[in-house]
Amino acid sequence: MNSVDAIVWNLEEVRRRSLMIWESIPAEYLDWRPDREAMSVKEMIRHVLDSEHYYHLAILNQGSLADYESPYEKRTFTTLKEELSFSDSYRKGFMDTVKSYSQEDLSNIKIDRSDVGYIRPLGDMLLRVAYHEAVHAGQLLDYLRTAGIKRPKVWD
Repeated sequence: MNSVDAIVWNLEEVRRRSLMIWESIPAEYLDWRPDREAMSVKEMIRHVLDSEHYYHLAILNQGSLADYESPYEKRTFTTLKEELSFSDSYRKGFMDTVKSYSQEDLSNIKIDRSDVGYIRPLGDMLLRVAYHEAVHAGQLLDYLRTAGIKRPKVWD
């Protein structure tokens, strides 16, 4: 397995586990949040999906976007199924882009996000995308624990 394949596998595994968590959440808990300042369950799911789309565009741009218009912003979150269906084309585009890179690209392409404090190689940035989603998966598992909802086994 080369580095690109490992990154693709990691992104797929993180998403597989996120889906296990997201799909385990009863619809009546989508608006639940542990406190007033926290994101709700559905806000966090949308944040993960929208952030991946933003990161995809930033990677293609090789840097932060001056003007990002989220395709999610004007949409109402109705059901998880609809949200995921809407996101399918964005996810596919992102994964196709990742698969198109060479081993050398992972080190040689730089993503300039100096506006938020960093310039990173492409490989690092792709790992950050997966890490970002994994962190939110952990937060949602904590939400489920706090709300007294049965948590899925994500460690298979």
